[in-house]
Amino acid sequence: MTKTRHKFSLANKLKRVIWLLVDMFLFKPFMPRVFKKYRVFILKVFGAQISWNAMVYANVKIWAPWNLEMKPFSCLGPKVDCYNQGKITIGENATISQKAYLCASSHDYTKRNHDLFLAPINIESKAWVAAGAFIGPGVTLGEGAIVGATASVFKDVEPWCVVGGNPAKFIKKREIVN
Repeated sequence: MTKTRHKFSLANKLKRVIWLLVDMFLFKPFMPRVFKKYRVFILKVFGAQISWNAMVYANVKIWAPWNLEMKPFSCLGPKVDCYNQGKITIGENATISQKAYLCASSHDYTKRNHDLFLAPINIESKAWVAAGAFIGPGVTLGEGAIVGATASVFKDVEPWCVVGGNPAKFIKKREIVN
């Protein structure tokens, strides 16, 4: 896991305040699917590297759009909490289901001051994070990996594996049947 001691600059804090206002008045109220590209546009204005084909529901919570990358046909589902103080990358055709929590930062409990560190999350193509799952800082979900509903993931998940539980453990290999 990449650990970086971090303090946010005044410019970052001001950008966050502006984002919170835009989110509240220009992002969240536009819920119907017809506004999908409009929401992508707003995120792009705030520095997100996001495909026009990505799907972001209006009621997601995004901490910092400038730390978000979404490839084509990826999805942040309803009420996902994308706590991206650190960078979060979501690969092509990857799905983050409703009420999942992506957390790309934490505090170093071994230090007296509990210093904040940022650790990127990488969700590779065709992966699926099921409803209510937690993905911790520094985690990579391999291509085609599945995280079961309400699972808590603190370590990388190998490609084409299904994991579940708290902490998440290997359940089986994922096989695609036509």
